[in-house]
Amino acid sequence: MNRRYIPYLIGAVVVLIVLANTFFVVNQREQAVVVRLGDPVRVINAGPETAAGLKMKVPFLEQVLTFDKRNLALETEEEEIIAADQERLVVDAFIRYRIEDPLQYYRTLRDDRTARDRIQRLVNSSLRQVLGSATSNDIISGARSGVMQRTLADVKARADSSRLGIAVIDVRIRRADLPEANQAAVYRRMETSRQQEAAQVRAVGEQQKREIIANADKEVTITLATAQEQADQIRGEGDAQRTRIYAQSFGRDPGFASFYRSMQAYEASIGQGDATMVLSPDSQFFRYFERGPGAR
Repeated sequence: MNRRYIPYLIGAVVVLIVLANTFFVVNQREQAVVVRLGDPVRVINAGPETAAGLKMKVPFLEQVLTFDKRNLALETEEEEIIAADQERLVVDAFIRYRIEDPLQYYRTLRDDRTARDRIQRLVNSSLRQVLGSATSNDIISGARSGVMQRTLADVKARADSSRLGIAVIDVRIRRADLPEANQAAVYRRMETSRQQEAAQVRAVGEQQKREIIANADKEVTITLATAQEQADQIRGEGDAQRTRIYAQSFGRDPGFASFYRSMQAYEASIGQGDATMVLSPDSQFFRYFERGPGAR
């Protein structure tokens, strides 16, 4: 009995093996390349149209290689680059890409391990070229967005020219730092640069202060000179008017004029109370003390 069933069991096993090597399932998130004796013959579920599901192949002669259809991310290893200002930087980047042409991807790269190594070397080479033409300040902070746009364009161009079968979506720098051996020297140089800028700002401020003070002094001098000129003019006009009034008054009463002038002389000579005068008894200087305002 057991021996009679052995051929059937062997046949069933052979049929299962043949079926297992004939039918296969392609997931919606995957795309497949069917290879016959090492040569790719067709692609399944590639592009925007969905062709996933149960598929058939020639058993034993054909092999199915599956590749991810989703966006993939790859973190590159740290790379030391020299910026345009001869500053050394340690750069850590990542790339997001998608396998757009699985047939070309297989022909050029064969498998994911080789592909990741090739893409990483491509990104590092692009970073060295693009970042080597930018200054360390632009890479670290100043113009990183523009640098990343140039890097993305360069990586896309390299991937297309290499016919890798991938579509580069984005390239980003995760970290761009100075090597530890250079950090102290760079910090000292930055400190010296800031001190020089501060000294320049202070010098400019001091110069502006002197200019403002000089302009203010000039305005004060001009204002005082103008005021003095106006005062002298007004004083001159007042003196002229006073002289005219005196002349008119003295012309009307010569006796009063003589009396007034004598009073001015008295005030000028003995007004302080400490003057000593030696005069002749018949001097006319004190005639108004003897005879009053009517004296002649």
